Amino acid sequence: MSQTIEVKIPDIGDFKEVEVIEVFVKAGDKVEAEQSLITLETDKAAMEVPCPAAGVVKAIKVKLGDKVSKGSVILTLEQEQGASSKEQVKPAASAPAVATGKSPAPAPDPASAPQPFKKGDIHAEVLVLGAGPGGYTAAFRAADLGKQVVLVEKFASLGGVCLNVGCIPSKALLHVAKVISEAEEVAHHGVTFAKPKIDIDKTRSWQLSVINKLTGGLAALAKQRKVQVVQGTAKFTSPNHLEVATRDGKKIISFDTAIIAAGSSVARIPGFPYDDPRIIDSTGALALQDVPKRMLIIGGGIIGLEMATVYDALGSKITVVELMDQLMPGADKDLVKPLHKRIEKRYEAIYLKTKVSKIEAQKTGLKVTFEGEQAPEPQLYDRVLMAVGRRPNGRDIGADAAGVTVNERGFIPVNIQMRTNVPHIYAIGDIVGDPMLAHKATHEGKVAAEVIAGHHAAFEPLTIPSVAYTDPEIAWMGLTETQAKAHRYSLRKSQFPVGRIGPCVVHRPRGRVYQTAARPVHTPHPRCGHSRSECRRTDRRSGARAGDGCGHGRHRPDHTPASDFVRDAGLRRRNRGRQHHRPVYAEEKIKTDFSMRPLLGAAGDYTGTTIFPAIRVRLWH
Repeated sequence: MSQTIEVKIPDIGDFKEVEVIEVFVKAGDKVEAEQSLITLETDKAAMEVPCPAAGVVKAIKVKLGDKVSKGSVILTLEQEQGASSKEQVKPAASAPAVATGKSPAPAPDPASAPQPFKKGDIHAEVLVLGAGPGGYTAAFRAADLGKQVVLVEKFASLGGVCLNVGCIPSKALLHVAKVISEAEEVAHHGVTFAKPKIDIDKTRSWQLSVINKLTGGLAALAKQRKVQVVQGTAKFTSPNHLEVATRDGKKIISFDTAIIAAGSSVARIPGFPYDDPRIIDSTGALALQDVPKRMLIIGGGIIGLEMATVYDALGSKITVVELMDQLMPGADKDLVKPLHKRIEKRYEAIYLKTKVSKIEAQKTGLKVTFEGEQAPEPQLYDRVLMAVGRRPNGRDIGADAAGVTVNERGFIPVNIQMRTNVPHIYAIGDIVGDPMLAHKATHEGKVAAEVIAGHHAAFEPLTIPSVAYTDPEIAWMGLTETQAKAHRYSLRKSQFPVGRIGPCVVHRPRGRVYQTAARPVHTPHPRCGHSRSECRRTDRRSGARAGDGCGHGRHRPDHTPASDFVRDAGLRRRNRGRQHHRPVYAEEKIKTDFSMRPLLGAAGDYTGTTIFPAIRVRLWH
């Protein structure tokens, strides 16, 4: 026998009416418990409403654009009598642990079953340490799957470094920089603007408003899911206890399972006078206290070059010093050339194969001494930005007290299910290894939560996109050409002049050529972020969810003109230059048989036929 129930909008916090922006099911669909039914959007956040039970949808009671509130009926559901309103899942310990090469070292074999432990001041079924993109995603997903969750965060608001002092504030300032730069360049099109007047206080206030809106949205989502948030710095004291130093004193949180999402911190070069406020890190640069006349950026990686983009647009004279022989050492050299060629005309100087050996604090500025092939005489700067990368926080959380392995670099080794050597403790995000990217952490958090809930989930970040929001933007995913050659993989390349693509003609069309390789997907041009979805389509691994649903190409229209070059470049590689204008899908690409074992350790699930077409882009002037 069956019964028909009404599925209603649950408690959504303080929101009176929210808009329905997505409906995922239709009448007649068979749905599972916890399957998303609709998406609601407020002025601060979007939230999905899961189905409380398995069954068949009889009728949909909402449509796109409807305003709903707590108690509004979403649909009627025919449910088999006696079926549970929430599916019972197997314990996470039953899920297999597969070793992988994704982290700096393979995780040791899990220990025996956990022993009984004493309950703390607060007890959690799932404890999440760190509320950055990975942490809050893990917490929300675990709560959606029926777990009682406690989320511990050192910042006063959720979002971690990324939202509070990292990705989001930097993108806000990069937007300002882009507007200023485009206003200058449009003079070549016959439109001239006056020199911009920059009100630093107003710009900073707007930047903070962006952050506050997003953090407020996360707080609402946590409240909706009944996730308990505890603010304070924390350390493990045992395999099942965490000590948190809060404003009200120390609290002990006990837990059944834990997800470590403690992130990373700014790396420092020892021996410099860091007590001088004129030496800043990325957090200080994003605080935007003023615009220095002369600014030195130590480190030519993504963080340093993005900050250089901002301060150059605001009016600073920029110098970049990089120890390696190219900017952005993680990318292929030819990929970085267009950026280097453009900024060397704008910046005061770029020194490669050079390091800073000494910084002296003087009244008139910071006197900097250089060493290396391109080292100049000592220079005086108004501000020095330290952007030499980030270090994982593995040694700052008392991991040894929990029995969790931390390697010599501070990373926590995990397998493809994000499990550490302690069976009930998982780790995600920056703390488990490169790439240190928010969208990688987000998907890892989802995987960890699902494994804890007994679902079959795994993740390997080979196809995670990396993007530098410089000008021009640079993006890549998969192996670089250098890495592919090091593994002795054969490469197939082709090139396509994108002067035929409308958006590319508008945005600096001179000599831009895109080239397809057998493995990675690489693109540098002013709007390459808009082409990532097409790249993502061409990089599917047979039989694996490698990055499925995460990265910059999750939502993709059927036809995006800016991504045409990706399709056409792939066609040229396949057809050796013959004109071809219909869409080409992943299964039509050339297949290459090779073993992934050199990349993924002993992960036998990731061997065999793999489809790896990819895009490389060059911009020639």
